[in-house]
Amino acid sequence: MSALRAALALVLAAVAIGPAAQPSTLALDAPLGDGPVYRVAIDGMIDNALAAYVDRALDDAAADSAALVVFDIDTFGGLLDAADQIRKAILSSPVPTVAVIDRNAASAGALIAYANDKIVFVPGASMGAATAVNQTGEYAPEKIQSYTRGLMRATAEATGRDPRIAEAMVDETIDVPGVSPEGELLTVSSDEALRLGIADAVLPSVDAAVEALGAAENAQENHAATRAERVLRFLGSPVLASLLLMMMMGGLYFEIQTPGVGFAGGVALVGAALFFAPHYLLGLVESWEIALFAVGVGLLLVEVFVTPGFGVFGIGGIVLVLGALLVALVPNVGFDFPSDGEIARATTTLAAALVLLILLTVSLGRLLPRSERLNRLVLAPELSAASGYTSADTAADLVGQTGRALTGLRPSGTAEIAGRRVDVVSEGPFVSPGASVEVVRSRGSVVVVREVA
Repeated sequence: MSALRAALALVLAAVAIGPAAQPSTLALDAPLGDGPVYRVAIDGMIDNALAAYVDRALDDAAADSAALVVFDIDTFGGLLDAADQIRKAILSSPVPTVAVIDRNAASAGALIAYANDKIVFVPGASMGAATAVNQTGEYAPEKIQSYTRGLMRATAEATGRDPRIAEAMVDETIDVPGVSPEGELLTVSSDEALRLGIADAVLPSVDAAVEALGAAENAQENHAATRAERVLRFLGSPVLASLLLMMMMGGLYFEIQTPGVGFAGGVALVGAALFFAPHYLLGLVESWEIALFAVGVGLLLVEVFVTPGFGVFGIGGIVLVLGALLVALVPNVGFDFPSDGEIARATTTLAAALVLLILLTVSLGRLLPRSERLNRLVLAPELSAASGYTSADTAADLVGQTGRALTGLRPSGTAEIAGRRVDVVSEGPFVSPGASVEVVRSRGSVVVVREVA
């Protein structure tokens, strides 16, 4: 009986420990130093602002002689180019890195996780489904898919993991026996990741991972984005970029439709500043792109104030403005543009903003006159003469009366009629000053006269 109890106790102990406690597999290749442990969160959408933040965090860790950088990952993915920038920064980091997947490392998040020296899963976490898609959720062209497969394969090889399993997260034609049959993208749970050699351990938290690595006694540095970085990340998000595009284009359109410089021009200026400034600071927009946009706006202003109508300046201004906005949405280096996929994504964003602007304009045009609170902003009723509306300054009582021209009528000028000084228009040729005139008709405030002998 005692032998049976001892055996049962060993079984229960093994179940209690489970696959989570594996310090031998989680141990780093080199002993940890005495420096601090940097904890960096990778959450939300993977974008260029996050990539810039991760670069800074790794630089700070290296400068501080950190013993370890722990990435707390919880993301459903984002931009491939931003994920690649983060991947390269982690792979080249002189400080050991560990990814702790807290719930999700989907799509671009899986690529980032693979770049770390060690990967720890929290129970219930998942990772995979890294196929590249466009903004509508459709699969990107094969050229982009091939590049994504190559990134996953190269990253897995660099960190000593099975490259075929990494590729299966991008390519559904790869069969992973017992996990992901052909025709399904690979997404692994914590236990599957441990069994397949993706995860080095399954632990309940980031603290448990730090303790298992033997770094619990080191100083803990919770690295956080600065306020400026958070603002830049907010302003640089694709959704807000689309709204700012609407602000710019809508403001320019309504400013062109109205004389002078007013509220619409201010809205366009604010939208341009909020769009270009964060993208420029993040290195996503270059100086020549901003200059191109400014020249386009300048041509539109010339069209409005110097050469009224719509001609070469107007067309050129529109082409330059839209072209500048398009290249600003593409992560180019100088005049070296990326693949057609990125250009197509930028074109889709710009086109979506234009469509939304048109729909918003049409909707407001119908809504404002019907709203009791907002119809003060527009002239809802038609103030026609048939409805009893007339000009505040009418001269119908002057018809048939005579007077004399005070100035020459070329054809307009001033006359004295019935003791009143009236602005008049001559019906015929030039009328010299002092000539007798007769009012032949009055149309609102316009008084038409002709010379009489």
